[in-house]
Amino acid sequence: MEYKWIALSNVIISSLMGMINMSIVLISLPAIFNGIHINPLDSFQYLLWILMGYGLVTATLLLSFGRLSDMYGRVKLFRLGFLIFTLGSVLCYLTPSTGNAGALEIIGFRIIQAVGSALFMANSAAILTDAFPPKELGKALGINMVALMSGQFLGLILGGVLAIFNWRYVFLISVPFGLIGTIWSFYKMKEMSTKSEKTKIDVVGNVTFVAGITLLLIGVTYGLMPYGNSPMGWYNPWVIASMLIGLVFLILFPIVESRVESPMFRLDLFKNRMFSYANGAGLLSALSRGGMMFMLILLLQGIWLPLHGYSYASTPFWAGIYMIPLTVGIIIMGPTSGALSDRYGPRWIATGGMLICALAFILLALLPYNFTYLEFGSILFMMGVGGGMFGSPNSSSIMNSVPPQDRGVASGMMFTIMNTSFTASMAIFFTIVIVGITQRFPDAMATSLASIGAIHLAPILSNIPPTAALFSAFLGYNPVDAILGALPPALVSSIPHATLNTLTGTTWFPSTLENAFIPSLRISFIIGAIFSLIAALLSALRGKSYIHEDEVLKPGSKAYLKQQEYEKKNESSQGK
Repeated sequence: MEYKWIALSNVIISSLMGMINMSIVLISLPAIFNGIHINPLDSFQYLLWILMGYGLVTATLLLSFGRLSDMYGRVKLFRLGFLIFTLGSVLCYLTPSTGNAGALEIIGFRIIQAVGSALFMANSAAILTDAFPPKELGKALGINMVALMSGQFLGLILGGVLAIFNWRYVFLISVPFGLIGTIWSFYKMKEMSTKSEKTKIDVVGNVTFVAGITLLLIGVTYGLMPYGNSPMGWYNPWVIASMLIGLVFLILFPIVESRVESPMFRLDLFKNRMFSYANGAGLLSALSRGGMMFMLILLLQGIWLPLHGYSYASTPFWAGIYMIPLTVGIIIMGPTSGALSDRYGPRWIATGGMLICALAFILLALLPYNFTYLEFGSILFMMGVGGGMFGSPNSSSIMNSVPPQDRGVASGMMFTIMNTSFTASMAIFFTIVIVGITQRFPDAMATSLASIGAIHLAPILSNIPPTAALFSAFLGYNPVDAILGALPPALVSSIPHATLNTLTGTTWFPSTLENAFIPSLRISFIIGAIFSLIAALLSALRGKSYIHEDEVLKPGSKAYLKQQEYEKKNESSQGK
């Protein structure tokens, strides 16, 4: 087996493992919360940290690991990532406690997983760029994108199946991937990178960036949580202080990086038009898509599936199934767009992908809440096609535009921008939706209760916090059951039987939530469309296909030899 395929197989294993871990937790949260005996209505902070803590830690470490890989070798850190991630998965499986302690342990063990994920994520694109000639890189990144999306799909299915048996299996499933990847990478992978021997660790830059991004994202996370009588925490003094101090550190960061001897965030790389515009397009693409998956799952689990007869307990699994068209679109277009970009350049393929995504967002915003699945599935497929057209061409143009010795830091910068944008996107979309629900939910509740002749219950049921209502639906949990279960039995028995059946059924609460949720959801989709259109503009402005001159023009370089070998094989195959 040629080494490039060995490298690709290792990267594919890491991509599968990482994406399965992310999507399997997303779909299995109801089983995890039940397994550690946590009430979803009282545990919003744990939900956010289990979902967002992983991405937060990954985002803070990618830059540092990208720089370290240029200094000490990409394959070494890539192998270490497999090992640490596997250890974190085993610890998650063994979580000893229940209740709040169990939730905190899972969050801590997922942070260990995030360290491992950051190690192999920071190096995967650089390892593929080292192993493949420039004219094959788009195809390799496209194949890896198929692995990423397949992992997302497998995680949704595996999460729904394994959670039925035991929530711990959700974490155990990553261990075989980790063991195979660790052994395969230790025995078969070899270091092909051009090390930057003179580079030093950027201590000041590391401290400034990690402090800034951590404080900012922690502030954003706690801003989504209730504070006092407010459904959100944006007025919390600690949230305001955390975000302001984080912003100060991030403003200082480029100043620090422009003055240190060996910066970990190479500002000079942005002088390259292809690198800067492609990263800008990637940032806006991530902002548009990061919160989109959660919004669509909330739409399915909280409204559409219950209204179509699905029990609350089954909605997480079926939401994953009904999201498959998005994955299929990316799987089809990922390798295809990568191969086309190798031949024709990434500019117009990536631009077209973002325009298709913008159109899909507009169609989602126009979709009625009682849509047919054919309409919804078609739009998801369109979104997947657009994402597949954009992803691999954009990544290959970034990696081909930097010299070999800077690929590690370039890969770290690319994924840092992407991960930070994904986390920020979740915060933006959640804020829009929660603010909208807060404003509309009490009136929607009163109107809905009046329609069934139960307006006298409004003072009781209106006490359901809008945030709890939203996330109970996300977790497959009917909040009305919990509220009624906490009332005195005499009061519950006074409610007419027909009214009680209506309140606890699968249609009344989704219909009530819809009136408060859908208008805000449409606003979030319109914002996603705007981000996608700006990303398309930046993508079009990136210029024609560009490969760093050190890659092709320097005789005797590894890239030069790889390219010559590739062209000879191509000529030979054409002759045959």
